[in-house]
Amino acid sequence: MATAHWLAKSEPYKYSFDQLLQDKRTIWDGVRNFEARNNLRAMKKGDLVLFYHSNEGKEVVGIARVVREAYPDPTAPGEDWSVVDVAPVKRLKKPVGLSQIKAEPKLSQMALLRRSRLSVVPVTPAEFDRILELGETKL
Repeated sequence: MATAHWLAKSEPYKYSFDQLLQDKRTIWDGVRNFEARNNLRAMKKGDLVLFYHSNEGKEVVGIARVVREAYPDPTAPGEDWSVVDVAPVKRLKKPVGLSQIKAEPKLSQMALLRRSRLSVVPVTPAEFDRILELGETKL
């Protein structure tokens, strides 16, 4: 099965890409939106995730990989929320800011722009590749 691509947002003061690099793996918890939760549940081991710093920075800063598929969110016992585990792949050589994404015609349909309030959204392979190009980064 082909690798799927995603974008996940984190406020850097809560959990930054630098912290993920230091930790080497983390649980992606705290998602409290049903559509975003369903996106987490659709993630498969090996899928690639664009790590986006929201609020502060508003930019894609790195790439992570799903290392454990969805399981119940331990921060919400008895509730129907899910988490995945992710590990860092690499930092983008150059962060790709929201204004740059909005200005790029090839990214005009990106879920980040159309479903901007969601913390976890799918990304097409072409969008993923274009973000890497803009970030001057190769996998």
